[in-house]
Amino acid sequence: MPYALNPDRNTPWNGLPSLPLDAAHYRTIEILEQLGKAKGALGQLQGRSIAVPNQGLLVNTISLQEAKASSAIENILTTDDELYKAYSEVHNEQLDGAAKEVLRYREALWAGHTYLKSHPSFDRDYFISIYRQIKQTNDSVRPPAARITIRQGGSGPNAGQPVYTPPRGEGIIEQKLDNLIAFLNADGGPDPLIKMAIAHLQFEAIHPFRDGNGRTGRILNINFLTQQGQLDYPILFLSRHIIDTKDEYYHHLAGVTQRGDWQSWILYMLQAIEITSRVTYSKINEIVDAIDGVREALGKTTITKQEQLITMLFMQPFTRVKHLTEGRLYAENTARKNLNQLVSMGILELRVLQGNHYYQNLELQRILSE
Repeated sequence: MPYALNPDRNTPWNGLPSLPLDAAHYRTIEILEQLGKAKGALGQLQGRSIAVPNQGLLVNTISLQEAKASSAIENILTTDDELYKAYSEVHNEQLDGAAKEVLRYREALWAGHTYLKSHPSFDRDYFISIYRQIKQTNDSVRPPAARITIRQGGSGPNAGQPVYTPPRGEGIIEQKLDNLIAFLNADGGPDPLIKMAIAHLQFEAIHPFRDGNGRTGRILNINFLTQQGQLDYPILFLSRHIIDTKDEYYHHLAGVTQRGDWQSWILYMLQAIEITSRVTYSKINEIVDAIDGVREALGKTTITKQEQLITMLFMQPFTRVKHLTEGRLYAENTARKNLNQLVSMGILELRVLQGNHYYQNLELQRILSE
């Protein structure tokens, strides 16, 4: 069945077709071949993550980088130093700026994961809670009076021109969001990876909130994969690939609304899963190797509680004395002494930022930044 297109980029697309999508749009040889590659890479990542004794190490570090990349797609930019400093001060309510927004994304990612662990299925509250966490607002689904037109970015000849106008009208957004939710919760249908690609585009086309739709949609990607049992934890670094291929991402989104080209969009998302799974798999191996290297080096010292210390050092790139004292690992003097010893061994580097001392895990930051 032909896919109904958006006839006018300046007019709300209230005719956005409902799901499920006709199978002819995704049952092609090209998509099935790419699906096999994506599932193989994702399965390898899942198997490797299960074999890591403390998955909390992976969850903390990789989800932090996912948050940074997804926020960067929306031009919310922060340096590694700013982000890791903010993360190490996560209980400081005075934090603001881009780093704080990135941390809100990470918190929303985890809130969505936790929500789906305690609820049997997706619902409106899931989406609204993610949006509110990201934007720190009590706002909900945008009302009919909220007029939104998505325009071409950049500085080229088409900059500022309308690209797409999402649905608008009394009850229309709610109806389309409910249809998406029913699609997400339905048994059967396309493979979960294809279903994720379809659902992501549909969510972005509905554009149910005043702002934060891109970040909410990317959180949906990861939360859906874990909810479907494709991953145990949200450790897929998907936004990094999207920001590396940002023009392609938006081109293929528009390809569906303007040309009905579902195949190119689904292929793009499946390729993103494959590439990202392999990159994340490699990062996990590097993190495990780094942990083994630190474990071997610590074994030659008299430092006590070595395994607990290693865990703390790899939970985030910046460690502070207070992290070790608040965790009741060491008394303050012992914590400082041990961290300084690791500095002398070349494992950590002491950084003084705005008068505060941070111990930077050099190898972990290198792995995450590449």
